[in-house]
Amino acid sequence: MHTLCLAPMLDWTDTHFRYFIRLLAPHCFLYTEMVTTGALLRGDAHRFLSYHPQEHPLALQLGGSDPAALRDCAQMARDYGYDEINLNVGCPSDRVQRGRFGACLMKEPNLVADCVAAMKEQVGGAMFVSVKCRLGVDNQQDFSFLERFIEAIQQAGCDHVIIHAREAWLKGLNPKENRDIPPLNYPWVYQLKTLFPALKMIINGGIRTIEDAAIHLSHVDGVMIGRPAYENAFFFRACERAFFPSSDFYDENIMTERLAIISAYLPYVEAQRIEGVRLPRLLRPLLSLFNGVSGSKQWRRMLTAAIQQGDDKACFSLIQEHIKKFTISGEFL
Repeated sequence: MHTLCLAPMLDWTDTHFRYFIRLLAPHCFLYTEMVTTGALLRGDAHRFLSYHPQEHPLALQLGGSDPAALRDCAQMARDYGYDEINLNVGCPSDRVQRGRFGACLMKEPNLVADCVAAMKEQVGGAMFVSVKCRLGVDNQQDFSFLERFIEAIQQAGCDHVIIHAREAWLKGLNPKENRDIPPLNYPWVYQLKTLFPALKMIINGGIRTIEDAAIHLSHVDGVMIGRPAYENAFFFRACERAFFPSSDFYDENIMTERLAIISAYLPYVEAQRIEGVRLPRLLRPLLSLFNGVSGSKQWRRMLTAAIQQGDDKACFSLIQEHIKKFTISGEFL
């Protein structure tokens, strides 16, 4: 079920983006942006928790370190019908550290275990409980520490762990730098899977080709992919083709297949516009759909110009017109 996963990404993996990725990859396990326990317990919970039914299987990622608060939020996630609750123990941002959650929690494995146990006790077998973490923090290079951390959360009831195969350097690097500068260490993740064979393990970090993903899947249970989702969205369709070849919705003409995805997405866009969602937010997932193939620059130029018109109705009509013309002539006019 977790062979292919969409990484939780701030400002990207909202419900509209997830719906779009679901069209590209029907078997992909989707993850929300991180939501703090405070936002759910003291804010507009429905705004954070609502989603389209087609998004399943879907995980809610939580940020927090209070077992009681996480237990209450896990119950909310269960009430909303999520398939998984995921605890963020990997984000290195200063704001997250000040809230005592994210990657800094790796320094407190017993507390993380208490958080996992509280959520698992609340939801039982109704949904998965998972942890997303790093290899460690602050350039410690301590595999024995990582092994003890994984052992603690497994004993607490963690169903699976998602490991970004880098350390988080909490001092001196910003979140963007933490996604690139700490070196990747995939063998450590492979070794953990050997040591904990019963624990489902998903690898994350630097996965940009089908070949890379296939190598990882020979060692672990799943791959989680982030940035390619918005840099080259069709990569998820390629992953679907590679890892779920029995699917019957493919078209040999990749341009025709992309247009079919757009055609499937536009009714959703229209429905969301009626609900008051602005078009730029809805169309952003489409920007990278043609990356790497002929016509990509024309597509981005046309889509950006249409969005900038400021008139949602006119923009929507223009996009439909361009798609129709491309279907006939093979060019974005």
